[in-house]
Amino acid sequence: MIAKISAAGLASVLALTLTTGAAFAQKTDLTLGLQLEPPNLDPTSSAAGAIDQVVYSNIFEGLTRFGPDGSINPGLAKSWDISDDGLTYTFHLVEGAKFHDGTDFEATDVKFSLDRARADDSTNAQKPLFAGIASVDVVDPATVKVTLSAPDGAFPFKMAWGDAVIVAPESIDGIANTPVGTGAFKFSKWVQGDSVTMVKNPDYWGTPAELDSATIKFISDPTAAFAAVMAGDVDAFGAFPAPENLPQFEADPRFKVLIGSTEGETILAMNNGRPPFDNKLVREAVAHAINRQEIIDGAMFGYGTPIGTFFAPHNPDYVDLTGLSEYDPEKAKALLEEAGVTLPLRVKMTLPPPSYARRGGEIVAAELRAVGIEAQIENVEWSQWLETTFKGAHDYDLTIISHTEPMDIGIYANPEYYFQYNNPDFQKLMADLNLTTDAAKRSEMLKQAQTILAEDYVSGFMFELPMQTVANAKIEGLWVNQPTQAADLTAVHWVD
Repeated sequence: MIAKISAAGLASVLALTLTTGAAFAQKTDLTLGLQLEPPNLDPTSSAAGAIDQVVYSNIFEGLTRFGPDGSINPGLAKSWDISDDGLTYTFHLVEGAKFHDGTDFEATDVKFSLDRARADDSTNAQKPLFAGIASVDVVDPATVKVTLSAPDGAFPFKMAWGDAVIVAPESIDGIANTPVGTGAFKFSKWVQGDSVTMVKNPDYWGTPAELDSATIKFISDPTAAFAAVMAGDVDAFGAFPAPENLPQFEADPRFKVLIGSTEGETILAMNNGRPPFDNKLVREAVAHAINRQEIIDGAMFGYGTPIGTFFAPHNPDYVDLTGLSEYDPEKAKALLEEAGVTLPLRVKMTLPPPSYARRGGEIVAAELRAVGIEAQIENVEWSQWLETTFKGAHDYDLTIISHTEPMDIGIYANPEYYFQYNNPDFQKLMADLNLTTDAAKRSEMLKQAQTILAEDYVSGFMFELPMQTVANAKIEGLWVNQPTQAADLTAVHWVD
């Protein structure tokens, strides 16, 4: 017997088939949760890292760009040549690139962007990145020559910062609210207080985005962030603000938890400029008195990467030097005895507001007390910490802080910095590094610099601030580490 079906029934079957097929079609949109909403969308005039989280690489691009491992890769400059004297960088630009408004990307845009960033009236939050530029000259539409006042081997690194993205004069007036870049996504809309939406750039010059659209939703409250992920209101959440909830996500097969590192070296800073921490033996004793894992467990719910020097573990040039300052309270006691200090040694530990500092400070104080160092805790607000510890007279003995700027090991070369570390050999190494352009030589010098700091026990190096991302288990391509403050979605896609 042959079954018969009416036209209406056939239509219903077809509709069901189409609906079912659509349900299993690969998703091409994504909603990403972030905690902080940017004040505007112009990365070239504000210090807010929340701006870069939205626009870096997605909407705006620079001559170079950070890779997910912290490496410096070609961006709008496909290659560059460096003169023998290290003073001239000739950038060879990608061809065929266009801004989202349809205007061509050319060398004149690079000149406009760099001259604007270094101008006397520039509002760029990172003007020092451009301070060494003497001139910017257009050679031809695809070539630009940047001449420096002194050699700077870190110049390609500086050009990868979000503050150095390339903008166009035709669209600069509206950049704060309607950004126009060259990236794989085009700005669509900003619902202030809620979200920013981007759509795929169909004319992108490079590898196109796999998503057709991406919405970044701002949820400041940790409890609300947890609820949004659990309900599927967001597909992923970067820098998830409630680490105590991560085990629940790890146990749920619907989700994946990505634990990486940021550029945030979290340290027990010691004032090298005044007793007792002008004595290397005392500094070494402190380094052996603190238990990194205990601090990570107690202050960070177990999330964080131990470090033994001032360098991000995800960086290709990182050296694991944790063995030089392993937890050994008996050795710490012996070093204090060798230093000839009177016990108990009384010092002041000044703590700013972040929970890693306040929670970590209580643990560190207990660990120091066990070896004969009495650290009196002084909790202060940010403004007071900045004025009395970081600036001014550097009135502190110990403090806990996370330094989040990319690859900022050079701060130890400044004896006026709040560490008050004055090592001429380290200062010369950093000066030589600035003059070195050869990548292999720079790598060796950075490794040497890390070793000097570790062996001099300049600070108590504790852990790299973690990057914690919760995502739908079917999402691939999210950055695990955060070498710069960015939520780069250009390689993100869904898998079956």
